[in-house]
Amino acid sequence: MEPTRVIDKVAWVLLADGRVLAARSHGKDVFYFPGGKREAGESDLDTLAREVREELTVEIDRSSAEHFGTFEAEAHGRQADVLVRMTCYTADYQGTLAPSAEIAELAWLDYGDRDRASRVVQIILDHMVAAGLVRRP
Repeated sequence: MEPTRVIDKVAWVLLADGRVLAARSHGKDVFYFPGGKREAGESDLDTLAREVREELTVEIDRSSAEHFGTFEAEAHGRQADVLVRMTCYTADYQGTLAPSAEIAELAWLDYGDRDRASRVVQIILDHMVAAGLVRRP
């Protein structure tokens, strides 16, 4: 079935020691990469900086941002006609990572946590393992 709707998201990929940072929002049962939907007129980096600030209370260093990849998958918990397109960036940051009120939990995921993640994050984890960026348990 062809998707009838595309959810366009921008996400932050923060890697450390063979793991990647993920967040779980209140009321959700899977982890996502920090980020979210762009607002009208926002660039990728505008969206990334705003969403990361809102979710994790840190500031992205825009000058260090690098495109990591764009990935697509069926939206979690939705019918097959909704596709998530996630444009991912790596970037340095300033501040102390702390979940905001909308975030229930932060976690550092490795490949053993794949089943705890959204479908698009699972695809990105597959890519990261193949590239040697995320460790297997």
